[in-house]
Amino acid sequence: MRENASAQLNRLGNEHFSRGHYTEAYECYAKALEHDRKTGDQRALVATLGNVANICAVSGRREAAQQYYEEVLELQKLLGDERGIGTTLANLGNLRADGAQYERARAYYLEALDILNRTHDEAALSVLFSDLGFVARETGQYDEAMRYYEQSLALMKRLGNEGGMADAWRMMARTHLMQQRYEDAVACCRTSQAIAERMRDELRTGGARYVMAGCCEQLGRLQEAADLLELVVGMDRKYNLPKLQENIGRLEALRARLAEGARA
Repeated sequence: MRENASAQLNRLGNEHFSRGHYTEAYECYAKALEHDRKTGDQRALVATLGNVANICAVSGRREAAQQYYEEVLELQKLLGDERGIGTTLANLGNLRADGAQYERARAYYLEALDILNRTHDEAALSVLFSDLGFVARETGQYDEAMRYYEQSLALMKRLGNEGGMADAWRMMARTHLMQQRYEDAVACCRTSQAIAERMRDELRTGGARYVMAGCCEQLGRLQEAADLLELVVGMDRKYNLPKLQENIGRLEALRARLAEGARA
C-alpha cells in the first residue's frame, strides 16, 4: 500500500530524528501535522502529535511538549487506546522528571503503571520501572530505586533487551555510588560495560566507564579513574556530546592530582 503524505513526512522526520538532525525532523513533523489537521484523520494525528511532542522534549521545549502530549492523550481517550494512554502518561512523567519536578513525574508514572499492568505491555513496563527508579533515586529513596531497577532488569532479560539490561546495571551502579557503596557500584559497572562491549555499543560502554571513573576516584584509584575518563572524553569528542567540556575539566583535575602525588 502506498504511503500517504503524512506517513511519508513522519518517516522522513524519524530518519532525521535518529541522526540527531532535530531541526529537519521538526520541519517534517510540522508539515505532517498541518496535513493531518486538514484531513481530520485522528489516528494519524495521534502519531504526528506524538512525534512533534518528542522533538520538543529532546530540544528542551518542555512546555510545548506538554501541550502536544496532552492533546495526544485526549485523542487516545476518544479512540479508546489504553496502551497508548499509558505510554503518553509516561512521556509526560519524563518531561517533569527532566525538569526535576519529581513528585509530578511520579504521579504520571504511577498512573501509567496502572494502565500498563492492565495491558500487560512488558516492553513499556521495563522502561517505566527504570523511570520510577530514577525518581526514587533522585529523591533519596535508594532502596525503592533499587527495587524498581531490579524489576526493570528482570523484564529486560525476559525480553532479550541487552541495551536495556546494560542501562539498568548502570543505573544501579549510580545508585550504589550515591550511597558510597563503591565496590557494589564497581561490580554493576563491570556488568553494564561487559554487556555494552558485547553489543559493540560505544555510547553505553562510555556511560559505564563514566560511572566507573567516579567509583575509582572515590576509592583513591586515581590513575585508573584518569584512564577511564580519557576514554570517555575521546568518545565525547567523537559524538560531540554535551558533557565534553565538563569531562575535560574533570580529567585535567585528576591529572593535576596525580602529578602532585608523584612530586610528593
